[in-house]
Amino acid sequence: MSGLTERGETRRQINARKRISRRPSRLGIPAGTVKPDREFDPEAGFPGLLKRTWQRAEEAAGLRSFVEVLLTLDGHVPADVQLRALTAAEEAALQALCGLTWRTPDTAAPAAGDTLDERPDGDETVFLGEIGLSSSGRIVLSVPSQGPLKKDDLVGGVRRVSWTDRTLRAYGERMQAAEARLKETVADCRRWLDEQGPVGRDELLTQAREAALRTAPFVLYQQDRQYTNFRQANNLTGKTLWPGHPDCVLSSLRGLPLELWSDHDVQLIVCLTLLIRSAGFGRVEEANGTQLTVDHVAHMLERIRQGYNGVPGGTPVPPVARPTVAALSDLAVALRTRRAEAGRGAQLYREIHGALMHKIERVAQAPGERARAREEAMVARLTERLPLTGTTLQELGEDLAAAPGWLAGPIGGFGTGLEHLVHETVAAVTEVFEADFTMSRGMRSLPALIEALREDRWPEICDWDITRFFCCVVPSPSAARHYGGSAADLADAAWAMSSRMQYNSWHFIAGNLPRTDEVAARDHFVPPTIPDVAFYSDQHHHGHVNNKVRFSIRSPQAVEVDGRVFNGFIDLRLLRCAGTPFDEQDLLAAHRVSALVGRATGLAAALAAAGTPVEVTAFDSPWHWSAITGGDPASASPAAGPVRRAS
Repeated sequence: MSGLTERGETRRQINARKRISRRPSRLGIPAGTVKPDREFDPEAGFPGLLKRTWQRAEEAAGLRSFVEVLLTLDGHVPADVQLRALTAAEEAALQALCGLTWRTPDTAAPAAGDTLDERPDGDETVFLGEIGLSSSGRIVLSVPSQGPLKKDDLVGGVRRVSWTDRTLRAYGERMQAAEARLKETVADCRRWLDEQGPVGRDELLTQAREAALRTAPFVLYQQDRQYTNFRQANNLTGKTLWPGHPDCVLSSLRGLPLELWSDHDVQLIVCLTLLIRSAGFGRVEEANGTQLTVDHVAHMLERIRQGYNGVPGGTPVPPVARPTVAALSDLAVALRTRRAEAGRGAQLYREIHGALMHKIERVAQAPGERARAREEAMVARLTERLPLTGTTLQELGEDLAAAPGWLAGPIGGFGTGLEHLVHETVAAVTEVFEADFTMSRGMRSLPALIEALREDRWPEICDWDITRFFCCVVPSPSAARHYGGSAADLADAAWAMSSRMQYNSWHFIAGNLPRTDEVAARDHFVPPTIPDVAFYSDQHHHGHVNNKVRFSIRSPQAVEVDGRVFNGFIDLRLLRCAGTPFDEQDLLAAHRVSALVGRATGLAAALAAAGTPVEVTAFDSPWHWSAITGGDPASASPAAGPVRRAS
């Protein structure tokens, strides 16, 4: 028989306990013994969206309307993202055919009537091209000399497109200019990389590899070549390819003479470097789904420069006179400095367009009437439900800081005031913001973390599993409508979200620790520092598809624990399964609410550091079952009676 563990259990007992389902409606029975309510539909999420987009495009009147449906995936993403995903040939073709481009307004475009559907009488067809939608969501075009589109990678069919002499001339002129620009850009990239020397280039490769490893999935293009750390097509370090894997492009370039690098790889490394220098690894995701070229990076950095310079205070960043790599590198460094200044004068956040996993950093406007109304409603509810006074969330935080002791003692049916505050805040947000779900995550034992920090037990912290963390999820009672009216299915969905958020806490915590070998070897992402608002996130992530995570707000907060700042230590998340997306004003109000939860967590950590224990024991699977269904967790097993299944 196996020996006893610290908990007094044998290995056999531990394994048996781990095999028991933690799903609320399956509590107390072995996992996998009951058929799932839902099986994953291979057309759910993104494949279904692409199919509907193609059907909608086929119904559009006129070529330009057809193309615009494809570019926006029927209104699910900004057209600008798809326009910047086009190869040079496709970009020239689309502009010649429809006058559509991501470039500046003064870029030459066909005159009115020079599109295919409105060509002048007598302008005969000289080339029959095609337009389609790829399974990756990109619009694709066939152009002269490249042959027909590969039909096995297309959604639906193709649209035949007639090219006139005038179209061909416009296309040829734009391609000639594009090829000259590309030749000049590649030469500039090679000169700049050559100046870095072999050691410098290896350092850039190591930095890019670390960025690929520590950020969410991304897909980048160099003409027809794809670079990604996402799922089957991986050719960059990520979840599938470990650092140093021979299939990783970044690893294969290490030590290779520069003259043997392809033009694609040269631009990849230069552009990744520029993005990282401007704001860290997270900036790479802002190129997601687009062509990673110097032109595109220059376009992005200029937009960011204008946004930062619009924030009062600090030193404005001048534009580059000419977008060489050296000038853009200087601009990127200046923007990183200016970003910190802008972040003190305005709220920075990211838009996330889930269909293409594309992110856009924005500078928020000042809170408006709706954001203020949200805050006032939150203050009214929290002062009613918590021992706090004040007229703003900031004042509530100051009142709490003046007398934080109640955070460590039992109150409101919870073992600690911290649990009570988290729950009441989350519940109030669900109501005030008209969310289907709201949630907030954190660490269960602050004393255990503090003890480990004081003794530099970094490997031990890295070894902690997700049960060391918690997430309180409170759905709206009306959210059951998204789950066939079943309270059991609603509880299961809430627990799935809670478990995923526990994983996120686990995934981020190592990113705040010293870079020891154990920490570097531990899977983790760079912790988030600014909030985001997401649109149509129910596309790629199977958990998001199954649990209907469509529109959301994430508001992370840094928390100081015994002198060490942990970025993204807690967050507040709001979710809608359908209906109206959240917007910037919702985000601004939610971020002020999460600041209160972050402040409470920091005060609880200070109490723990001073010797007052603060432990979170609520928000496990039985708690979510009881809180959502109103029943006894013992009744969750199907053996106790039928559970209504989701439709």
